[in-house]
Amino acid sequence: MNVALIFNVKPEGNILTVFNDKYAEWDSIDTIFAVRDALAKYHNVTLIEANDKAFEKIKAVNPDIVFNIAEGMYGISREAQIPAMLDMLNVPYTGSDPLTLATCLDKSRTKEILSYYNINNAKFITVTSLSDTDNFNLKFPVIIKPVGEGSSKGIFDSSFIESMDKLKEAVFKNAGTYNQPSLIEEFLPGREFTVAIIGNGTDAVVLPIIEINFSELPENMSPIYSYEAKWIADSPEHPLEIFTCPADIDKSLEDKIKDIALKTYNILRCKDWSRIDIRLDSSGAPAIIEVNPLPGILPNPEDNSCFPKAARAYGLDYTQMLNEVLYASAKRYKLI
Repeated sequence: MNVALIFNVKPEGNILTVFNDKYAEWDSIDTIFAVRDALAKYHNVTLIEANDKAFEKIKAVNPDIVFNIAEGMYGISREAQIPAMLDMLNVPYTGSDPLTLATCLDKSRTKEILSYYNINNAKFITVTSLSDTDNFNLKFPVIIKPVGEGSSKGIFDSSFIESMDKLKEAVFKNAGTYNQPSLIEEFLPGREFTVAIIGNGTDAVVLPIIEINFSELPENMSPIYSYEAKWIADSPEHPLEIFTCPADIDKSLEDKIKDIALKTYNILRCKDWSRIDIRLDSSGAPAIIEVNPLPGILPNPEDNSCFPKAARAYGLDYTQMLNEVLYASAKRYKLI
């Protein structure tokens, strides 16, 4: 097939720090080239950057299918922009549709839908200003995060909060930094997992479950997978043994985690692939934290990238993993 790979690339020389998380969601050029090479093993691949020239480039290339890893830049629905464009052009593409991408990027809307379907998730509120905390009824500790960011943007070590004074400081800071509402949810004290899924309908496959080992973090860090934990404490130069895959869990818990992950995947109408973050509540029941329909896919096995790690544990190398996603999409569009 003629495949167009559409992407956003981190600016050259961009270094992620707690003061600079602007491009955290975008891929490095090394990742983009690795995806291209994996797809090019079986297909003709054209690179298209997801910028203001993308529409005309897609029309000119006229691909059989687009492999979409574009995160977008502006607006709460930025991940939906390229898929909406592709729908208008009637061009098939991998991954979820604009509605699902926009919904999943908005953490509060995701939780509202899951709550409607009785899918376990932490008790929460959404706030836009300090006055929204006047009738606060959640139990501390809580987690605060911007409603519409990915790759742990805005989820810092300081986002684990144990007092109202600290919470009000965080609400004020988030509003100024991210110019969007904040989600506040009760902290779930149990073990944390992430679940990668490939496929659609009855063909959807849950890859081996990954557990996040917070004991590997420095002693002074909060027990959450924060921006500092993901991008600073865990680095290529100083990698942490932060993940266990497959997770060391009994069959009963494994089945419960897989069940809630698949239900969530289908309720939100995810397509082809997604990664779903789960944490155990105070009773030991799995609860949904977040849904990632555009999962991170760092190619180097030494990098702690969850989706490729789960795929390798399942028996798929990087090339096989990406082509499985492509084939799931092609099958959905009846191209094969």
